[in-house]
Order: sequence, then C-alpha cells, then structure tokens
Amino acid sequence: MNTSHLKQAIITLNKGGVIAYPTEAVFGLGCMPLFQDSVFRILQLKHRAVEKGLILVASSIEQLEDYVHFENLSRIDQIRDSWPGPVTWLIPAKKKTPVWLTGSHKTLAVRVSAHPIVNALCRELGPIVSTSANPAGSEPAISTQEVLSYFGEELDYVIPADIRNNLSPTEIRDAQNGNIIRIS
Repeated sequence: MNTSHLKQAIITLNKGGVIAYPTEAVFGLGCMPLFQDSVFRILQLKHRAVEKGLILVASSIEQLEDYVHFENLSRIDQIRDSWPGPVTWLIPAKKKTPVWLTGSHKTLAVRVSAHPIVNALCRELGPIVSTSANPAGSEPAISTQEVLSYFGEELDYVIPADIRNNLSPTEIRDAQNGNIIRIS
C-alpha cells in the first residue's frame, strides 16, 4: 500500500472531499458520514435516491457504536465472528444517525473491513461511507480506469488499484433475523 496515496485520501476526506477506493470486492465511493454535502454529492454522482441508505465501513466494531445499537442483538457473536470481513450487517440505527445514511430504514448497513486500505483509512478517520463506485444501473468499477471512466474529474481523489480477485459485492445480512439480503 502506497502511504502517499493513503495520506492524500485522508486529507481529502477531512476536507469534505469524495474519493474512490478499493474494497474487498469492488471500488467504493466514500466520504465522511457526517458531512451531509459530501454524502449528497455521492448520491448525485450515483443517481441514487437518499431513501436507499448507505453503508458505513470501519476498522473496528467500536467505531460503529455511535451509529448503531449493538446491545440486545441476539446475533452479536455471529456479527463479531464475521468481522473483519466481507459481510455487511443491517443493524438498528441510533436516533441520532443521520437520515442521509439510513435512508427510509430504521437500520444502518455497517461492516468492519479486512481490506488493508479501508482499514487504514478508518483507523485514521473513523467510519467512512462506502457505496459501490458506479452510476445506478452500471456494473461496479473494479479498476482505477473504470472509476475514471464513470466519474472522471468529478471525484476529489482516487486511490489507484486493480480489483480482479473477487468480482462479487459483499454479502448483506439482517442482524435481527440473520436473513441474507444480498449474496455475494
């Protein structure tokens, strides 16, 4: 991992920028979750409705505690066992969690990532927004070139990478009943 790319991404995110970065399966678009203008910029780039909600990625379960209720979850051991890793869980959101993250849902999609770049970003910044780097209806980007072909100069920074190992998006599960919402 190139530390200069990581440093530039951190600076960009702290200034309210929108970046593209590699995740476990595809490139993600990200920003700081409490920067509403940045989140809406991502939604506009993707042509995505705010009602759909977004994913937060983190480097530890503790980083997500300000956003979701882990207490009283019967599947907490299953959640902990799946992290860090490519499983996203829908967990009841706290009342103070912004609607631009949850959308029309009472849950928030969260994941503790095992990807070294995502993990390093989140260790420095806390959780960040993660949504696939593609306009609605297009395949998620798996290379820097694909990210640039979709968004060009509209992004503030792109961490260069090529993701060819795992072409499927991560699995999404409901933390309350264990149901799989999307299979990778």
